[in-house]
Amino acid sequence: MDVLDLSRWQFGITTVYHFLFVPLTIGLSIIVAGLQTAWYRTRKPEYLKLTTFFGKLFLINFAMGVVTGIVQEFQFGMNWSDYSRFVGDVFGAPLAMEGLIAFFLESTFLGLWIFGRDKLSPRVHLATIWLAAIGTNISAYFILAANSWMQHPVGYRINNGRAELTDIWAVLTNSTTLVTFPHVIFGAFLTAAAFVLGVSAWFLLRRREEATFRISARLALAVALVSAVGVSFSGHWQAQIMTEQQPMKMAAAEALWEDERSAGFSLFAVGDVENGRNHVNLQIPYGLSLLSTNTLDGEVEGINDIQERYEALYGPGDYRPVVGLAYWSFRLMIGFGALSALLALAGLWLTRRGRLPAGRWFHRLAIAGIGLPFLANSLGWIFTEMGRQPWTVFGLMRTASAVSPNVDVFSVAITLVGFTLVYAVLAVIEVRLLLKYIRLGPQADRPEAESAVPTLSY
Repeated sequence: MDVLDLSRWQFGITTVYHFLFVPLTIGLSIIVAGLQTAWYRTRKPEYLKLTTFFGKLFLINFAMGVVTGIVQEFQFGMNWSDYSRFVGDVFGAPLAMEGLIAFFLESTFLGLWIFGRDKLSPRVHLATIWLAAIGTNISAYFILAANSWMQHPVGYRINNGRAELTDIWAVLTNSTTLVTFPHVIFGAFLTAAAFVLGVSAWFLLRRREEATFRISARLALAVALVSAVGVSFSGHWQAQIMTEQQPMKMAAAEALWEDERSAGFSLFAVGDVENGRNHVNLQIPYGLSLLSTNTLDGEVEGINDIQERYEALYGPGDYRPVVGLAYWSFRLMIGFGALSALLALAGLWLTRRGRLPAGRWFHRLAIAGIGLPFLANSLGWIFTEMGRQPWTVFGLMRTASAVSPNVDVFSVAITLVGFTLVYAVLAVIEVRLLLKYIRLGPQADRPEAESAVPTLSY
C-alpha cells in the first residue's frame, strides 16, 4: 500500500468508529429529554428511574463520541494537508459554527443538567436537557453541511487554486444537506430506540423492574417504527438528489452499466466490472426508475455512459467507484434498516393493550436487534463516501490530490496501527461501562426525589 491507501484506511476507520457513538448520542438526547418531560408532567417514579438510568448511559456515550470526534479533525491537517489548503476557507466555516454555536450550547447545558439538579428548579432543569439535545442536533446539521459540500459544492469560487467561500447561506442550505440531515437524524432515532428496546428487553427477560421497563420498551418500539418510516421516505428523497448530482454513485449502487428507461431495482447481481456488464441480475421491475425519478418510465444513467461523459468533461481517468462495495453496502444498509422496522412492528403488535410478549423469543431478538441500526448507519456512510470516489470534493478535487505530500508510508502505518489499538481499548472501556451500569439498573432514589430532579452521579 502507498500513503494514499493507508491514509484512506486510517480516516475510514476513524470515521466509522466515531459514527458508532454519534447516532446513539443524538437519539438518546431526545429520548432522555422526553422521559424527563414525562416525569415532570406526571411525577410517576417510573419516568424518574428511566430518566436517571438512560441519562447515565447517554453521558458515557457522549464522552466517547467527543474524544473520537476530535481525532478526526486533526487528521485533516496530518494526512490530508493538500485537501485542507484547497477547501479550508469553505469547509472550515460550518465546522467553526458547529464548535462555537452548537457544541458550546450542548456542552454548557449538559453540564447544567448534570450538576444543577439540586440548584435549579425542576422546570429550568428540564429546559437544560432539551437545550443540550437541541444543541446536539444542531451540531449534526453543521457537520453534515460541511460533508454535503464535498458531495455537491456550492457557494464558492476558485481563486489561486483554492476554493473560497462566497455564500455561507448557500452552503448551509445546500440541497444535499437538506435531504441528508433528516435521513441521518431519523437513523439516529432508530439507533437510540433499538438500544433502549434492547436494554429494556434485557430487564424484562430477567423479570426485573418490569413495570418500569415495560414503559421504555413500548416507547422505544413506537420511536423505532416512526423513525424507520422517516428513514425510508428521507432515503427516497436522498436517492433522487443523488441521481441528479452524482449519477455514477447511483449507477454503481445498482450495478447499472448502460442508460436505461423503466429500470428495475436490482436484488442480486453478479457482474463483470472489466467488461462493464452483468452476468446475473434479479430485479424488481421499474423499481430503480421509481426510486430515482418518481416515475415508472424514468431514465437512469449507466456506469459506462457516465464514464464516457466524465472523461470528456474531466479528462482521462477511471471515474468508477468500487462497484461491488457500493452495490452491497447499499443493499445491506437497506436490509438492516428494514429488519429494524419489522422488529418494531412485531413488538408493537405483541405489546398491544399493555401486554408483554408471552414468549421469551422476542426479548432475545430485541437484544440482538441493538446492532441492526449501527450496521445500517455504518454501511450507509461507507456507501456515501466510497461511492463518491475518486473524488474528495466532487468535480473539483480527486482523492489522490488531497493527501499530504510530505507524509511517508512508515509514519502513516505507525499511526494507523496506533489509532486502531487505542480505539480498540476505548471500545472495551465503553462496552464495560455500559454493561456495568446496565446491570446495576435504576438506582434507588433519595426520599426527596418526588420534588427533585434525577440523580446523575456515578
